[in-house]
Parts: sequence; C-alpha cells; structure tokens
Amino acid sequence: MRAVLDACVLYPPVLRELLLGAAARGMFEARWSDRILREWVHATAKLGADPQVVAAAQAGLMRTAFPAAMVREQPGLEARLSLPDPDDVHVLAVAIASHADCIVTFNAVDFPQHLLAAEGVTRRDPDGFLWELWSHHPGEMGAVVGSVHARAEALAGGPVSRRALLKRAKLGRLAKAAAEA
Repeated sequence: MRAVLDACVLYPPVLRELLLGAAARGMFEARWSDRILREWVHATAKLGADPQVVAAAQAGLMRTAFPAAMVREQPGLEARLSLPDPDDVHVLAVAIASHADCIVTFNAVDFPQHLLAAEGVTRRDPDGFLWELWSHHPGEMGAVVGSVHARAEALAGGPVSRRALLKRAKLGRLAKAAAEA
C-alpha cells in the first residue's frame, strides 16, 4: 500500500515517528514531496527557531532514509484538480502521480472522499491508518510503538504512559489496541 503523508501528520513527533517506523519496516510505502516537507518545517516556526531548525534537519534525514518516498511536484496535474482548499491540491497531485492508495491526513474537510475517489485515492485519518497496520502486523507495529515509547521516556527522563502518549497524538484506537496487546 502506498500512502501520501500530509504535512499535518508529520508535525506531531510521536505520530511522525510511528508512521516512519511503520514505513521503514515495510508495512506501507510512504510518499511526499518537497512542498509537503517544506509545509511541515514551516509549521514548526510557531514553536520558535530551534524547533524549525530541528524539523529541517529531520526533513533532510527523511529524504535520505526514504529516497523512493520523494515525488516531484506536478504543476500540470495540479492545474486540472480542484479541492475546497486550493493550497491542498498539490497533495492530491502527489497521490495521483505516485499511484498512492490514500492520503493520511487529519484534514477531512479539505480532502472530501468523493473528490478523492474520482482520482482513485482515499483519505485516511492517522489513527485508523495505524490501527489497520496494527491489525495486519501486530508484532511489527508493537515494535514500532515500543521504540517510539522508549524514545519518549528517554527524552522525558522518566516513565511516560504509553496509552497517554498515543492519546495525546490523537491515536485513541491505536492506544487501545496497544494496551490490549
């Protein structure tokens, strides 16, 4: 399965690390463009200069770690597409150009299913997407969740509730599945 990761799912570090961990283990093929990565880096500016520098470095690492994920922008394709927010058309163009099955995004309003379906693409919320990966690959996703959780505890300098960590990342279904495992 190929999935375009919208900038909004790259912004929360826990969610980004879970998605990238699942992609690194081959559970899906991640796709993005330079513009998507730039939007994510730009979004971190509201946190200050240091977080933006860190995000830019992480974007560089993503380009290196996932060279097949990068999809060139498609201005010709973008010109024929329409979405409620014209600033999101580039994301759909990346999905079409890369033959992605879905766009993983929190932004349901600007990616109406009927418009995406006309292009052979679906919209997936991150929680449902990761829960589905957990359902099909519980051991693999369990390892990814465990790794992200361990990193969060190391950064916090002490125990962090795994369930609370996932719920703060708006991953309630995944948190429940992980708690039941």
